[in-house]
Amino acid sequence: MKFTRRQIIVSGAGLAAGAGLNPLLAQAPLKLTTIPSSGQQVPAIGIGCRNYRGSLNSDDMGVFTDTFATFHRLGGTVIDTSPNYGNSEEIIGHIMAELGIRNQLWVATKVDREDRASGITRMERSFELLGGDNFELMQVHNLRGTAIQLETMAAWKEQGRFRYIGVTTSSEQQYQAMIDVMSRQTLDFIQVDYSLGNRSAAERLLPMALEKGIAVLVNLPFGRGRLFNAVGDRPLPDWAADIEATSWAQVFLKYIMSHPTGAIPIPGTTKPHHAEDNMAAARGRLPDANLRREMENFIDPLLG
Repeated sequence: MKFTRRQIIVSGAGLAAGAGLNPLLAQAPLKLTTIPSSGQQVPAIGIGCRNYRGSLNSDDMGVFTDTFATFHRLGGTVIDTSPNYGNSEEIIGHIMAELGIRNQLWVATKVDREDRASGITRMERSFELLGGDNFELMQVHNLRGTAIQLETMAAWKEQGRFRYIGVTTSSEQQYQAMIDVMSRQTLDFIQVDYSLGNRSAAERLLPMALEKGIAVLVNLPFGRGRLFNAVGDRPLPDWAADIEATSWAQVFLKYIMSHPTGAIPIPGTTKPHHAEDNMAAARGRLPDANLRREMENFIDPLLG
């Protein structure tokens, strides 16, 4: 039987009102991550915008806007999108303009073209859709056209159009190629798939990022839902209280945030109560090395 995140929150809702922040935890400071190349600090959890797509006139727009408003109200700023995600950039640009928060958000997007001219056209279109004179982060999407796009991106960074540049993957098959890029290029960020149930990136990629001072965004922090299905309707273990986690999502996110790189998870988030749940993970204690091992020992048998 597969479980949705909502079913798991409801089944565990006796644990502190499901997705909400308890009053004491709400007073705790929001955890920040320091970007090594600049020293800038940003909130330790963001939003992945892959599923922000569809008609600007659809009923979904109201929910999307409420989700962004909730995320922003709770201190979130880091958002990550891509022209690959349907019309996500159009949707996000519209929401930011409607809420008047474009300049308060830390905006990351991507480029996914093989040749220079197409890459430039793609990136200029992102500026049109998302607004603003600059982006915090531009990334080569899934290492497509890496060398040629990084040349343009580095030049635009010098011009102030991007504050940071980086590369992304969501596939272990590309890890060696990413390691090669990290060895040859000057990067501010990598983005990689990593979770409590998918720790392959921690073998070589994340240690290399730590060594070279490269910040880390984490996609697929819930393993495409695999982690929620693994825990099912189980209650949280006693050790969850040690890190002030009141939901499984918070457990999974705190595991990522506690990596020595200060990795920033960017879970796909399209519902306000999920934004509340996720942002709660950015407050309170994080697991230490011993508890991280206990979490791994807990989840591995459940994943089979």
